[in-house]
Amino acid sequence: MRRLLDTLYGAAGLLAGLCMIGVLISVLISIIGRQIDWHVAGMDAYAGYFMAGAGFLALASTFKHGEHIRVTLLLNSLAARGSRRLDIFALCAGTLLAAAFAFFSIKLMLDSHTYNDVSTSNDATPLWIPQISMAAGTVLFLVSLVDELIRRLHGLPAPTSHQTHE
Repeated sequence: MRRLLDTLYGAAGLLAGLCMIGVLISVLISIIGRQIDWHVAGMDAYAGYFMAGAGFLALASTFKHGEHIRVTLLLNSLAARGSRRLDIFALCAGTLLAAAFAFFSIKLMLDSHTYNDVSTSNDATPLWIPQISMAAGTVLFLVSLVDELIRRLHGLPAPTSHQTHE
């Protein structure tokens, strides 16, 4: 199970990187198009879709590698037992928030599909398509939080920046 989860987190991180390349390509096409008087409809919108995809798809991988910003001043000032309890409480709260975020992200995507919602930009892209990355990213982030909560309940330490998992 550990290998599967780490593969999922890594794949989502890779997709986030590909989305960043998509942002670059979209912006370059837009800039070059302006220079040669060639307009490609919707390039700004696609750059935005790719940027959102990069952010959402990177959530789980970034979290599992200990790269999210964490204020540890209070955790470090407590005794080990208190610190562990506070860490577990924070993971529980984060899991609940991520569950709500995942639920509403999926609901938004499904509603966009049901009501044939399209972009108001020149591209008229069905919005459920770019919203897939948001739904997938938030669901995977929820999975990573549950994964980390279970690990912490079993007494395993929190990931630190640049730490690899067993």
